[in-house]
Amino acid sequence: AVDTVRLIRDEGYLAVLVTNQSGVGRGFYPAEFVEEIHGGFQATLEKAGTGLDGIYYCPHKPGDRCACRKPEPGMLLQAQGELDIDLSQSWMVGDSITDMQAGWTAGTRSAFVKTGFGRGSLEYEAARWERQPDLVGENVYRAVCDIFWGSVE
Repeated sequence: AVDTVRLIRDEGYLAVLVTNQSGVGRGFYPAEFVEEIHGGFQATLEKAGTGLDGIYYCPHKPGDRCACRKPEPGMLLQAQGELDIDLSQSWMVGDSITDMQAGWTAGTRSAFVKTGFGRGSLEYEAARWERQPDLVGENVYRAVCDIFWGSVE
């Protein structure tokens, strides 16, 4: 993650994290716990000489019908407004179809990664998706490299 964020920032782009954290809404852990984890991640990045430009999370449960929980684009639209992001020139990178859907709805392109839930989703669910990702990468770093410089075999 450190190398990926550094690469994005070194190329002159913003690096923004958007994440669903329904454990807060379900009462599994408090919002302060999520914020502590995000703060620790940001501190690790800053110690390595880089950092995220924004961190946004949705604390709501599935079914709460909020505007921020992916696949809704609310977190991306909030980042757009606060960080002056041109979403038409942006990429959403993630390991779930809801990540892709949030990006597409907000006007970004999408890169799907095979890490996390990605590989299983690609193998067992992708044939049913209404739309396929704009790019598929082995991991986040590889996807970002492919976004910047094209696929290298």
